[in-house]
This record gives sequence, C-alpha cells and structure tokens, in this order.
Amino acid sequence: MVQAAIMTSESLWREIRGEAQRVADADPVFARTVAGAILVHDDFAAALADLMGHRLGRSNAERARFTALSRNAFRDEPDLIAAAVFDLRSIALRDPAITSLLPPLLHYKGYVALQAWRVSNWLWRHDHRDAALLFQNEASNVLQVSIHPSATFGSGVYLDHATGIVVGANVVIGNEVTILQNVSIGRDSELPARSPRIGSAVYIGAGASILGDISIGDFAKIGAGAVVTSDVPGGCTAVGNPARLTNCPETLPAAFPQYPAASPELRRGSLAP
Repeated sequence: MVQAAIMTSESLWREIRGEAQRVADADPVFARTVAGAILVHDDFAAALADLMGHRLGRSNAERARFTALSRNAFRDEPDLIAAAVFDLRSIALRDPAITSLLPPLLHYKGYVALQAWRVSNWLWRHDHRDAALLFQNEASNVLQVSIHPSATFGSGVYLDHATGIVVGANVVIGNEVTILQNVSIGRDSELPARSPRIGSAVYIGAGASILGDISIGDFAKIGAGAVVTSDVPGGCTAVGNPARLTNCPETLPAAFPQYPAASPELRRGSLAP
C-alpha cells in the first residue's frame, strides 16, 4: 500500500511540475509564485505541506508549525498523500471550469481545507488532540470550513466552493462525495450521539442540512436547501424541508471502487451500524 501511494503521488507530481513549468515560461509575472509553491519542492508531499502552512498560518511561526505538522503526518502515513492525490484528480474530473491540476491545488480553498482535515484527523488518532483542534480552528477561521477531527472521509472528495461547510464529530463520509457550500452535517441533538453516515458517490447541494443518526446511501443526491433527518436509500434524491424522496432507482450502478484512505466502516450497499 505504501509503495502504491508513493507511485501514485510521483505520477501526479510529474504532471503538476510540467503544468507549473509551462505556466512559469508563459507568464513571467506568475512565475515567482509558481516557483515558490511548486518548482522548489522535491515531491508532492513537501509542496502540499508548504501550501497548507502558508494558507493556514498568519505569521512565520504559525506557517512553520502547520507545515511541520503536515510533513510529519504525511511521512508517518503515506495513505494521506494517496487520498490527497485522489481528491485533486476528482476535482479535475468533476469541475467543468478547469482542465488541469495546478489551479485547484493552488487556489481551491476546499481542497486545502480537506487536506487540513486529513492532518487534523491524523493528529486526533495519535492523541494530539489540542493540535488537531488547532487545525480545525484555523481552517474554520481562514477558509470558512469546519470539519471536526474525529470525522471520517474517504477519498476523491470534492468540497466545491466550500464556504460555510460544517461537518461535526463522528460523521462518516465515503468516496467520491461532492459537497457544495453552506452544507451542515452533524447531530441533531446531544442524544442520540450517533452522527450521519454518508455513502459513496453522494452529491450534496448548496445549503443542505443532514442531521441525526441517519444513513445516506451510495449515489444518493441531496437537493439544495434540503433538510434531511431520516435515511435516504441509495440512488434516491432528497429535496425540500422536510426532505422527501424522489427518483429512486430500481437498481444501483456497479460497485464503487475502493480507495487507499477509504473508511473501514464503509461497505458497498450499506453503512456500518
């Protein structure tokens, strides 16, 4: 798994460096920015750690601290980089506004916020709870995206526009999920303590709220502004407040591919109880 993650990131890094060099050659004004963000680094992990440090830190000391914590996480758990690769490629595949990898890496705050969560989750799982919450707090302050470190995400996730996204403690989110701005996913009260479980290939529209001890099945769609407080079967669309179901298919597409950083709680066709 580690070797596969390294090979995956090396392939992506070659593509990004090629794009960066072409941009630098064509645009002398932007060349210094591209050189500092991409061309001075040896690999994708180093560039991503440095990017997060610069986006989250508001002083030289803060930038150095966030960069160092990110590098430690990536070095200890290469699957974090594999997941970051899938996240970036998913943006390039699903966002019709771009055709390359460099713009979302440098400019999409949802991508940076998701990678900040991956580092905060690593810190949380290694009992560095204060540092994990620091990452969450700074991502919330600077990027307007708040994801609790104890949440669980798969790979290939796209936070589109991202402003106002809130994901609470213990939420589980699968692979290839798209989440638009101003979405809230979390508990509806202190009891029960269970949080939503979101399957793979789910689309969640702007302003939607998904609350409580519920499951959203694979390939489901949640309409903009919907308030969902009960289960949504796989492939169905939920719209309205309170949400109602529509367009439920007789069968779902073929089994969704697995990713290196996919949650172990997620299983094809159902979610762990």
